[in-house]
Amino acid sequence: MCIMSDSNGCREPGIPRDNAQDDSKQDSAICSSSSEIKSRAVVKYCAAPPPSAYALLQEKTDLKLPPANWLRENPQLGSAGTTVLGSSSKGKPFSSFGMAYDFIDCIGDDVDVVSDSENIKKLLKIPYSKSHVSMAVHRVGRTLLLDELDIQELFMRSSQTGDWTWLKDFYQRLMDQKWQRKKKSKEHWYQKAILSKFLYYSINGDCAAEPVEDTLNDGDEDSGAQEFSSSWPTTFSSSDAEEESACKQESVPMDSKYALGQVTAVPQEQNLPALFNEGENSQGLRNDFVRNIMWTFEDIHMLVGSNMPIFGGGRYPAVSLKLRDNNKPINILTGIDYWLDNLMCNVPELVMCFHVNGIVQKYEMIKTEDIPHLENSTFSTRVVKDIAQNILSFLKSNCTKEGHTYWLFKASGSDIVKLYDLTTLCEEAEEEKSHNPFTLPVAVLLYKVACNLMLKASENRKHYGTIRTLLLNCVKLLDQDRHPQIIASAHYMLSELFQLDEPQEDDDGGESLRACGSEDSYSNDGREEDEDLEEDSDDSSSGSNSPQDDSKAVAVIRSVGELSVPEKYKSTQLIRPGCAFPVSQDKEERCRHVLNYVLKGLKAVDGSIKKESDLPAVDPNIPIPLKYEDRSAGRGCAAEKGISPLLERVGPLQADQKHPTRSGMIPGTWQHQMKLQLFLKASKAYYVLSDAATNLLKYGRALRYIKLSLQCYDAYCCIGGALHPQVLLFHSQCLSLCGDIQLMLAQNANNRAAYQEEYSYQTKEDQEILHSLHRESSCQAFNMATDLAMDPEYQLFVSSKCYEAAYELLVSHALKDDASDQLAQVLKRLGNIRNEMGVYYMNQSATMQTEKVKTFVSIAEQELWKKSFAFFEKGMKDFEAIGDSTNKALLLCNTGKLMRICAQAHSGVPADDNRGEFSPEEALYYHKAIDYYLRAMRSLSCRENHQGVWDSVNWELSTTYFTLATLLQDYAPLSRKAPEQRFLS
Repeated sequence: MCIMSDSNGCREPGIPRDNAQDDSKQDSAICSSSSEIKSRAVVKYCAAPPPSAYALLQEKTDLKLPPANWLRENPQLGSAGTTVLGSSSKGKPFSSFGMAYDFIDCIGDDVDVVSDSENIKKLLKIPYSKSHVSMAVHRVGRTLLLDELDIQELFMRSSQTGDWTWLKDFYQRLMDQKWQRKKKSKEHWYQKAILSKFLYYSINGDCAAEPVEDTLNDGDEDSGAQEFSSSWPTTFSSSDAEEESACKQESVPMDSKYALGQVTAVPQEQNLPALFNEGENSQGLRNDFVRNIMWTFEDIHMLVGSNMPIFGGGRYPAVSLKLRDNNKPINILTGIDYWLDNLMCNVPELVMCFHVNGIVQKYEMIKTEDIPHLENSTFSTRVVKDIAQNILSFLKSNCTKEGHTYWLFKASGSDIVKLYDLTTLCEEAEEEKSHNPFTLPVAVLLYKVACNLMLKASENRKHYGTIRTLLLNCVKLLDQDRHPQIIASAHYMLSELFQLDEPQEDDDGGESLRACGSEDSYSNDGREEDEDLEEDSDDSSSGSNSPQDDSKAVAVIRSVGELSVPEKYKSTQLIRPGCAFPVSQDKEERCRHVLNYVLKGLKAVDGSIKKESDLPAVDPNIPIPLKYEDRSAGRGCAAEKGISPLLERVGPLQADQKHPTRSGMIPGTWQHQMKLQLFLKASKAYYVLSDAATNLLKYGRALRYIKLSLQCYDAYCCIGGALHPQVLLFHSQCLSLCGDIQLMLAQNANNRAAYQEEYSYQTKEDQEILHSLHRESSCQAFNMATDLAMDPEYQLFVSSKCYEAAYELLVSHALKDDASDQLAQVLKRLGNIRNEMGVYYMNQSATMQTEKVKTFVSIAEQELWKKSFAFFEKGMKDFEAIGDSTNKALLLCNTGKLMRICAQAHSGVPADDNRGEFSPEEALYYHKAIDYYLRAMRSLSCRENHQGVWDSVNWELSTTYFTLATLLQDYAPLSRKAPEQRFLS
């Protein structure tokens, strides 16, 4: 037999150990035969100081006499005081959760099992022991958490609270007898007392006890046992005492301090730090182990908690110290116990102190690899390895539903091991899920693991499916009225899993999302998942197993002897079908998933706000009308007033909110922070929906979505303080998209009926989100920008104002250094909309010119020319700012066309079409047109830069020259110029 191990000394008390710090590790190999058991232990955390030499007690030392330092806290035993004197047989019911909270990075994938070392030992001794086993098993990702389930302590509490009565009835049917609680014997307390005193003597050599006479009759022994039976604290135990009490089938009560029912108490004010930290400590969820060890046993990776004292001295830097009765031989259970203790803590040597009736006789040193070959306790290490792999494979294959509480049970004296799903039994009994004391710790752990994976999700999207499963199961376990904070946060993280800014790629990452597990269970591909094992050697009940109760069991081991057969139990991948992570190429579907989770999060937050303000009565089932008005060009003044709130809302807010919001929400609370995140997430989802609808030419739908997006942003601003630059950048994108949609609506006036129908439609989900928004804001700030108007001029005006607002935001102090790319896009849009408006007013003037009957130019025409020219001028400046010479040339060309229209208006053609001489005004405007065309040619530089625009400008220039020449020839200004001057004009 060969034991391969890595020895790791403890670090300073209370200092965590880093996985990557392998420099301090000293590899050692202890071999004695051809077979090999691989064991590796790495100390992740150690609260005890470096081991110091133990005190060798004199022969005839009386351990019944207490040392001077007895029960006092000693640094060598760790800061936990008396609790470090060997692992307690009755650990806290949530000890594995305490370790999981501290080492959250390991949970879900890297570790197979998290448990107390005592639970591990008891499960591996099942085929050799007749003692009772009762353990709770929980699954979190690929990790299994095991904790002792003191069924009798549970029933004692149920008689007072009324909880778990269904389990008590089921247990009585299972055992075919009435439940009764058994008491410990005096011998049990006597053994604990002398063990405690022995350890205190061993760490304090200056307080050695006095040797006694060899004569010690039986009467003295009995009196000694009685003397210490009432003074011994219940937190101490020894492996020997546990095994002896297991053989005697005794029951040990759980300290009421760690009663299971206490976990159901939830603080009234939901606060994450208080819930996750103070709640853990008060409910027995704190990690109180002296050492947390990452133990790899063959291919099983376990995070183990141990309180075993480790001393220095001997041939090795670390030894374990055990006390044995010289009159009682070491049995196989004790041998396995000692061997596993040393393996888990990577201790190479065992020091055994023998006593008779509390009188020290001798010491004996035993190497760890020699323990399996001791007389009367010989066992095969390969069989122990097979037992471990079989038990863990059995649990892995059957504990598949995440969030469920499983109960691994073996009656005392029985060879049958059964696994029950207590969550399912509880549902069948129609009891509330809050009556399960494991509900809150499991839900919090699922949430914490999901939060930890979210930090890694940006690097590896393969975590998405696991995160979704964790969060969905977390939400299932919790009551929204009692835990709204966790539920709201979980739904927000679920919404974060869906990528809104880019389509899902059909690559390896996408395939991994499709292959992820269901909501309730996990597939068993990859390495096997093992479970920590809990044991309850002091809780014992004799009885038979009723065959009729087998139907309630998830799985059954018919005989513990099967566990010794190599690979008897393998992973069968019995996984329940469930809902896989939804992967869709459709943006709208992804956004709808996001909005669904946002709505659930908002409901959780709204339900937790105690103070309600006088809000308008809004029924979420009644659609909120999205009204529109047909606005004429004459309403420009009203429009200018309507744009001012838009520009005011654009700027970053200067101060944080200090007063309660409209709904009575207090700034700085978790509700306030969560609503900010949910409102912003909803705004982004609606923005993506609007952008997708724009690409599909569904402009009515696009305007509806951008309206909802800006309403979410308005609510965000109403409850928020200073805005982050990234939020301001996003808002500028929303304004730009709104401008794009209004421009498209203006250019596609023929489909107004279809756009109106798309704009008016609302889903129930949108109505409910609006209802939540109206609790905090009137959502009216952006109505002017998002209303569906029937006037193209007004739509163009709104579009330009949206672009202007986006531009003002991007050049503000908050974004002047972070928005160069987006600023160029907005300037291009500004130049484009100003060109569109210039063309619109130019065409209006041309139409007016064809319809007029008078020969003079009207004031209305001149106003249209001024508007058109002003927009062309602004547009050229915008394109010039970004170096866009091609579009600048187009605007110069359009300005030249405007000049030609002005020239034609001054031709003075009467109704009978008999025009007079070529006027000076005509000459002026034609020459201006030529000048603009020439500037356009210079802007393009050469034809190769843009052939189409060059040819268009060249054509306009040539036709202008031709028209001017024709007019000079046909309608020569004879009254003003000499014949020789006519051709020089």
